[in-house]
Amino acid sequence: MIEIGVDLGVVTAPSGVLVLGMAGWIDHWSRAGAPLSERAAAAAGSGGHLHEPAGGRPHEWMCEAVAVPAAADRPLRVRAAASPSPFDGGPTIAVLETDLGLPWPSTAGDGRPVLLGDLPVDRCGMVLGDASALDSFTGENGESSDGLADVAYWGKHAETVYAKFGGDRVTGHGGDTTHGWPDVPVAKAEALAETIRSWAAQITGGEGLTVAVALHTHAYRLHHAGRAHPLLAGVVEVAGCPVLGLGWDSGDHSTRHRGERRSGHVYPVTLEASPGGGTVLRWTIPPAEPPETDR
Repeated sequence: MIEIGVDLGVVTAPSGVLVLGMAGWIDHWSRAGAPLSERAAAAAGSGGHLHEPAGGRPHEWMCEAVAVPAAADRPLRVRAAASPSPFDGGPTIAVLETDLGLPWPSTAGDGRPVLLGDLPVDRCGMVLGDASALDSFTGENGESSDGLADVAYWGKHAETVYAKFGGDRVTGHGGDTTHGWPDVPVAKAEALAETIRSWAAQITGGEGLTVAVALHTHAYRLHHAGRAHPLLAGVVEVAGCPVLGLGWDSGDHSTRHRGERRSGHVYPVTLEASPGGGTVLRWTIPPAEPPETDR
């Protein structure tokens, strides 16, 4: 058994329902029907797997999640096990395990794992948090959750712009470097970006420079919070609740998870008994197998 020894922090579920879902789709649930919290509350006691259509096989490239009952009055510890990526050898999630703060049900028979369903690895990452809080989650194309944005610029003429406008130097997870300013009020950020674009167009002819304004959506803030973590894991507050986000390196996702459900790249989510008699939620992504020539 893989040792689950990476501590990812805690989440809470004051609604009594915890959700593990595809980050790129969390804000789409209400567009497809009832809010996520209503679906999750109903599903938590009757199977746990949320998908469209509700009564059939999950549609490809649609929102999916698993919902389970959880203790409403305490923090819920989240841990992980890692395995090496076949893309670059870096660590990736092999097992995600969450203590639900509840005893293992006496009606659960011999204590064998209970399969709730399976989930693909969303290229936009995954989220774990309170069902009601996630009703407020803002996705990649949503509004800023705190009225702020980050301004960044990069490209062939970045140093020329840096000499004129300055800005912090930021190194990303893959070692790439950008320049810019974090935590700027949205209107000021958009005005600053336009000023840089206009100036650069006169100096460089508008080529060789990209200027971007990233609104502080919850999706963006989770990505930012996890960019320095080996497993791209980070926690931000959503509607007063700590929510965990998990990212995937684009190379690893393309190598192992590309095509997601359409290609059969889905992984089991189970309820299992912990050694102390509690209940844990577990998502298991088997380590990549070596190529035939290496076996």
